[in-house]
Amino acid sequence: MPLLDRDGARENGWTRSESAAADNIPAAIVPWEFLVKALDRQGSGQSIGVLIPNNLAVSELAPLLPRLALVAIAFPAFADGRGFSLARQIRRAGFTGELRATGPLTADQFAYALSCGFDTIELPEASAARQPVEQWLRARDAFSRTYQRGYGATGRNVLDQRRAARVAAASR
Repeated sequence: MPLLDRDGARENGWTRSESAAADNIPAAIVPWEFLVKALDRQGSGQSIGVLIPNNLAVSELAPLLPRLALVAIAFPAFADGRGFSLARQIRRAGFTGELRATGPLTADQFAYALSCGFDTIELPEASAARQPVEQWLRARDAFSRTYQRGYGATGRNVLDQRRAARVAAASR
């Protein structure tokens, strides 16, 4: 599956494991249900990531975040936005590793995904074929301002700019 970051296409250094048996994989993404076993078996120098459903409570994941290098949030459909809220909650819980959206997102959602804290987006082949990387990059740049106080959106927040303009106008 193609992988994008804010600069475009990128190589994927992670390997998905369908079980907790990720012993010989230097950077393994395991399903949520096998995460504890995979962490217990984690080898020296091995990075562990997890693929979680978009309806997982952050309170279940939070105690394990310090041991993870990557959290991938599954998007079952482009119209299911729960993963965006979950990404914000994971960042607020202090996670500093790679945060990945995986599923059939659209280029129009790219800027929002980045502002919610996602570092990468892993697309199904069919989605990537419909919208080439150049379209994703144009969509990323289509919004010069955001309403969210996001990650990487410093100085682009509409609400903060309006507040600053009101303060400046009141002080005249």
